Amino acid sequence: MSDQDPIAAFRVEARDLLEQIEQGLLDLSHCLEDRAQIDAVFRGLHTLKGSGAMFGFDALASFTHHCETAFDRVRKGLAPATQGLVAAILSAKDHMRALVDGDGAGLEAQGEAILADLHAAIGEEEAGTAPAAAGAAPSPVESSAAPVSGGWHVRFRLPPNAMANGTNPLMLIDELRDLGDCEIVALTDGIPALPDLVPTQCHIGWDITLRGDISRDDIDDVFIFVMDDMEISIEPLAIEEAPEDAAPAPSASDPAPTEIVAPQPTASPVTAGKAAPTKADSKSGESVRVPAERLDELMDRVGELVIVQSRLSQLSSGQGHVNELTLRSISEEIERLAGELRDTMMVLRMVPVATLFGRFRRLVHDLARETGKTIDLTTEGEATEVDKTVIERLADPIVHMIRNACDHGLETPEERIAAGKPVAGKVHLSAHQAGGEVLITIRDDGRGIDRERVRAKAEAQGLIQPGEALSEHDLLQLIFHPGFSTAAKVTNLSGRGVGMDVVKRTIESLRGTIDLQSSAGEGSTVVLRIPLTLAIIDGLLIRVGEERYVIPLSAVEECLELSLEEDMRSRGRSVITLRDRLVPFLRLREIFATGTRPDPHQKIVVISTGAERVGLVVDQIIGNHQTVIKSMSALHQDLSTFAGATILGDGGVALILDVVQLVVRGQQQEERLRAAG
Repeated sequence: MSDQDPIAAFRVEARDLLEQIEQGLLDLSHCLEDRAQIDAVFRGLHTLKGSGAMFGFDALASFTHHCETAFDRVRKGLAPATQGLVAAILSAKDHMRALVDGDGAGLEAQGEAILADLHAAIGEEEAGTAPAAAGAAPSPVESSAAPVSGGWHVRFRLPPNAMANGTNPLMLIDELRDLGDCEIVALTDGIPALPDLVPTQCHIGWDITLRGDISRDDIDDVFIFVMDDMEISIEPLAIEEAPEDAAPAPSASDPAPTEIVAPQPTASPVTAGKAAPTKADSKSGESVRVPAERLDELMDRVGELVIVQSRLSQLSSGQGHVNELTLRSISEEIERLAGELRDTMMVLRMVPVATLFGRFRRLVHDLARETGKTIDLTTEGEATEVDKTVIERLADPIVHMIRNACDHGLETPEERIAAGKPVAGKVHLSAHQAGGEVLITIRDDGRGIDRERVRAKAEAQGLIQPGEALSEHDLLQLIFHPGFSTAAKVTNLSGRGVGMDVVKRTIESLRGTIDLQSSAGEGSTVVLRIPLTLAIIDGLLIRVGEERYVIPLSAVEECLELSLEEDMRSRGRSVITLRDRLVPFLRLREIFATGTRPDPHQKIVVISTGAERVGLVVDQIIGNHQTVIKSMSALHQDLSTFAGATILGDGGVALILDVVQLVVRGQQQEERLRAAG
């Protein structure tokens, strides 16, 4: 039996529904007459309301009901779909997310303000005062605004397979009884002859007269999960059908209300649904959707591993002839299966970047409204897959880049027209795989980066000397310095000089690099190079002194021989000439204070991050190594030279070098040498 918390399962489902609602609203904002999107948003709100009520999220269900009602008016042609309505429902979606994650405490005022905007967007007050057409029955939405004092005439038939699917018609009738006084008549005209009767199917319908101050929505909520498949008619009672002194005839089969209310299966988690989630709850609720064929592939590999393990057990128990050839065969088979299991598990952790890109449509939509600009967001390469952990840590850096592109990069509509550009600015987001890396590109067609302004700001902050010669790359890299901003004024979007340095640190912590290019009047392009995964990497195993270390293979450019004579000759100026370019190198033996003499035939491993390169002097290059990354303990978090650790085949531990930090140290060393002349 599954021990999954039903409340946690609901929250996962609710977040998916909210994402679908948001994407539908953003699509609708581009074409307000799109009937399919209107229906899709309505269905999402309808499902969220019903699920929330079932799991005890009453505040969520009540709030969502208003949004559903508004979209039902649009669906029935009683109100137009407008940008104001889309904006109001988007704000409501954020409020729903808060209600899903918590209990709604302290959010009442915010919810009321959102509903006021929502009612204004659909003109509900004006619509409510309009007289109904003579003889026309009120629509479900109009009639739900207030209870009908007379009552309702409900006639329904469930689909034949209703009971097989878990629907109990008696429970539906009991819920209707709880709403008011009921007169129930069974409709038996659909019962077939005995030879044709299928006992598992529902052949009976019901005709119910329901009296009392009851709203249409109360009745809809009873049938919310079967409404789409059943036949149902709900009409208000005529006044003469519901006289004041009318009372239902007493029936022996009608027990007291307290006796007919069956215990709800979701009653127990209601209190849990009200509780605010903790960090532990959210962590345990994380999940990854995996295609079934990938799980089948994993099961096949596990099956093969079980067979090989059985062979090994037979040999170890003396049931077979043991020789070197047999053991080598089993060893090679286990090695093959271990590699395939590793690859399969890596694939299971992969998720498409579409899950990341989808979040930014809402961001751009809100930025366009806030800045008064017209912004079109286009995406490419959504099917590119990246490790789930990488996806989660990429969200904030890309948010900063997109906000900068929309605020700093894109001009106002007036400025774009004056520059001969289309009114709508474009932000393009793309992803594609290149070897063991994923390249994510953020491009805009705005004004570009003002290099003179960057230089002036850098000189004012003392980052560079006045008139100092800088390459194009070095000048643009100043933007990533902490506290650096070229904004003319501070706004709630930008201008405080925070963000870009955080972006760079985050990307570097992912063992990635960031490259910035810009053309005046044409726009800017930011390229993020990110490894596919953070769990298992290909590494180069090296030895320095008596200890072994791992260098991420993706950062290794080449390996060179460094003789003892060359090492002694380069003392005081640790640089080598590599294809007419000076490359600084670091002696890891000195950095790690090994206290050992250098090997007579040392090696230089040249590593790079983007355009920057540095050499690492090691005693021995052992070879390639599949590295399972283990995080450092809390006592070693401040050791910036290392990015983690791994366990070797002999049980020993090898530290993984942080390439970014070593390259930075190498560049600093080169700058000191250059300053010394």
